[in-house]
Amino acid sequence: MPDAREVLLVLDDICRRLDEDASLEALAQRSGWSAHHLQRAVKRVAGETPKQYVLRLRLERAAAALLATDEQVLTIALDSGFASHEVFCRAFRRRFDCAPSEYRARHASVPDVEHHREVVRAAGPCLRLHRQPLHPQRVESMNTPEITIRTLNEQPILYIEKKAAMAEIAQVLAEILPRVFAHCQERGLSLAGPPLVNYGPMTPGHITLQGAMPLAEPADGEGDIEAGTLPAGPAAVAIHTGPYENLPGTHAALERWLEAEGHEARGPRWEVYLTDPATTPNPKDWRTEVVAPIGSSTS
Repeated sequence: MPDAREVLLVLDDICRRLDEDASLEALAQRSGWSAHHLQRAVKRVAGETPKQYVLRLRLERAAAALLATDEQVLTIALDSGFASHEVFCRAFRRRFDCAPSEYRARHASVPDVEHHREVVRAAGPCLRLHRQPLHPQRVESMNTPEITIRTLNEQPILYIEKKAAMAEIAQVLAEILPRVFAHCQERGLSLAGPPLVNYGPMTPGHITLQGAMPLAEPADGEGDIEAGTLPAGPAAVAIHTGPYENLPGTHAALERWLEAEGHEARGPRWEVYLTDPATTPNPKDWRTEVVAPIGSSTS
């Protein structure tokens, strides 16, 4: 069975050639695996079959293109890899419960649509992959993270909150981040940046997570999807480079830095997933921000 790193290379190939033949047979031929092994390996790592993965990405990008351009629906359908206008419209209606033209008209006032389109393209492939143990080799010792002070603006978010055992963080994020992302797209909400997790209170063996998407402007929640904000003000930001398995080391390094610099934490930390494993298969190149809001220096 192919390992996770080899599957990431396949996902990267899919994302780069999404408008080409993405049938199971074509993907198997390009990967050099049997169709059976490819199907099982992609489902194991990405949580979707290749067919489901391709269809989801095509529809997400098409929905963003409907808002960001005035191109004809047929042009968007063909550019997104659909064989015809009819095939596209049927798939779009199943996913968004309306025709493409209705979706465009309903969300005509979405702000900063070009950036939203970029976020959809970047974040969509990896929604079930963040924090997953995708590094097949021994985790190498990490380099000292770069830590800087930034002044942040208040950031509206939508999130799902859930408690998780420490060993279940990746599994819980793989469940809740796709739901928040899908909710935002269904309602035409403009995404302002990559997915993130906001860490809440800890109890013995468990932590409260908020799997979130940042928005260009505030929006109401619905059901278990809640509205919130990340706070404005100074924050210490550590740039973690490398596999997710080393993130606890970056959190510890940030804690030591705050103490040495005389800064006091003023709220929960969060992680922002800057790099997408499905489009950056080498774990050494993955970048994650660890953000700690701080008060005034006590030195």
